Amino acid sequence: MIKGANVELGELGEGEAETVIVGLGWESGTGEGDADVSVLLLGEDGKVRSDTDLYFYNNPSAVDGSVQLLGKAPVGEGSEDRISCDLTAVPEDVATVIIAASRYGELRFDELQAVRLTLSDSGGDPLLCYPVEDPGPVSALIFGELYRRGGAWKFRAVGQGYQGGFAALVTDHGVDIDDDAAAETASTVETVEEPPGGELTGTRDTDATAAAPESVPSPGPEAVSPAPPTPVPAQRAADDGPARPARPARPRTAKKKVTRAAVAVKSLAESESWHGARLFPVSALKSDRDREMRATSVLLAVMAQVPEFGRRLTAGFGAPAGRMETFTEVALPHGDSPRRPDGVIRVERAGKLWTALVETKTNGNSLRAEQVQAYADIASRRGYEAVVTVSNDVALEGSPLVEVRVDRRRRNKVALWHLSWAEVTHQAQMLIRHEGVRNAAHAWLLEELLHYLRHDNSGCHGFQNMGPAWVPVRDGIQDETLCKSDPRALEAVESWERLMRQVSLGLGGELGLRVMPVQRARRGTDAVARRTEMADALCQEGRLTAELRIDGTTGTVGVVVDLRTAKIRTSYDVTAPEQGYPLAWAKRLVRDLAEAPADLHIATLTEGEGTGPRGTLERLRREPGDLLPGSGERITGFRLSLFKGMGTRRGNTESGFIRSVDDAVSGFHGSVVGPLDRLYGKRRTGARRPAAD
Repeated sequence: MIKGANVELGELGEGEAETVIVGLGWESGTGEGDADVSVLLLGEDGKVRSDTDLYFYNNPSAVDGSVQLLGKAPVGEGSEDRISCDLTAVPEDVATVIIAASRYGELRFDELQAVRLTLSDSGGDPLLCYPVEDPGPVSALIFGELYRRGGAWKFRAVGQGYQGGFAALVTDHGVDIDDDAAAETASTVETVEEPPGGELTGTRDTDATAAAPESVPSPGPEAVSPAPPTPVPAQRAADDGPARPARPARPRTAKKKVTRAAVAVKSLAESESWHGARLFPVSALKSDRDREMRATSVLLAVMAQVPEFGRRLTAGFGAPAGRMETFTEVALPHGDSPRRPDGVIRVERAGKLWTALVETKTNGNSLRAEQVQAYADIASRRGYEAVVTVSNDVALEGSPLVEVRVDRRRRNKVALWHLSWAEVTHQAQMLIRHEGVRNAAHAWLLEELLHYLRHDNSGCHGFQNMGPAWVPVRDGIQDETLCKSDPRALEAVESWERLMRQVSLGLGGELGLRVMPVQRARRGTDAVARRTEMADALCQEGRLTAELRIDGTTGTVGVVVDLRTAKIRTSYDVTAPEQGYPLAWAKRLVRDLAEAPADLHIATLTEGEGTGPRGTLERLRREPGDLLPGSGERITGFRLSLFKGMGTRRGNTESGFIRSVDDAVSGFHGSVVGPLDRLYGKRRTGARRPAAD
């Protein structure tokens, strides 16, 4: 679509669109591009009915299920933010649904490339794409809008920008944001009570800070709003003055700070050999069939009993928000003998049912194409909406785990979705460790689920085998016998990408932040072509590379695996301050790395993508001045690198390659990147791309 164009959704697919998935995406040459999505529900007057009609990071979902911010999802060139819109649940007095995004501080949308909006149906099939050709120097952007016309829903490509950012965008549509002085320091603490016989599961500390209100004139259809005036805090009444009437709650634009209380609970056991009774025991699991049946039942039971968790997993599949029930070992007719999928998920909303069949695998067992095909056929005949597979493997765009034939003659379309056990663990971690749940029993259930998934006997450990091509590729590189275009190299690259996505999920779950791999490729390159280029580079250079973007930071963590030297290198770039003297920069950096490993390598970065002096932290603690280039070149930053031996086995054992990469990334963040982020605050940076020397 082009700017200003519109289309009726019913003309894009088969039948009337009920639920659509909106995707907002962009690319950045430095890997630093990020923005926050927001949705506004407007009445006929072009204004929100109330401040609760704004959905953003502090208010991600509507109670009626009409809007759900799903967060980031991996795509071929990195990730995109997705939003679920159930158009049947949108209230009748809402005329327009605005889809927008905003950037942080002084960042602008014209610094990004391939800014786009995509629209898909509930099954994930694409309906339209709107590339925003020239967003302009704006920090907030309306991508598009869904609106009613004659009883039908239509979409319009808008592309309207705001220089005043998020505050200007929402206030222009009638939202009164809470930006007074009290909001800047207000904080609330919600403590999750201890369940009987369990641990204290968490504390939520909400710290709200917000920008001041802005007065912004309404822009024209193609206008860019002017920069807002400097705000003046409202005066507060004296303590002994008359009490003012309570005002309604208003949205706070500052992101909520959530922490979990670290409270040690003394055990009553007489010895360490005593183990507490678990809700989901794993000691008796002996066979793969037992593991699959237990894992399915445990997962589906917790999804049904903890609404926040169940909704978190199913929203991305296009399921509505409603009452959920789950079932296991259900017999369904199929030919001469009935089929028994591992599980069934049913969600009821407004008298309508959404149904998905579930097939699970544990340990290293792979999904079987004929089994998934049979379930897809059953779902299509019975009018079910989806088939969901769960295994330790990680799905990649352009490389499906199983090939399933879709019969276009059938009226009912069945969506195929995949979940990795690592993603299930990540979502449970995010809820219980960082975001919290209101019900103490639900918090305890999630704790038990996490314990189960992490147990050695559960078989739900995530991606844990680099595949049969890994050892021949590794040996071929070391022997210099691996030739370019060898198909085994492409298999190794796919396994590497799966591993990086899983490492991102694990690190993100521990930190409570979104961590995503950064995919660097030429514009217009699809996922398969990008992996083919990486495979050719692997054959020639003998290295696998990746970059991880951690939400809230501007730098990336670089990961380089050199198969010739069997070394893993993790790195992070720190940009030099704009003021001061180079020697002071070097001294401060060494001082800030007081707790970092002594064998940390520091290299000076100079203008022109060059590198200057380098040395280990142990030596530089005595002589920080050794980092200064003798030729007087301008210092642009410093590169911090840590080297670790590579595991030789392809699996996830203690001596395995997967474990060594996971430990290298988490250890580097814990000892180097994390402490620096806490010290530097907003000054942390890493604009240069981490690269191998």
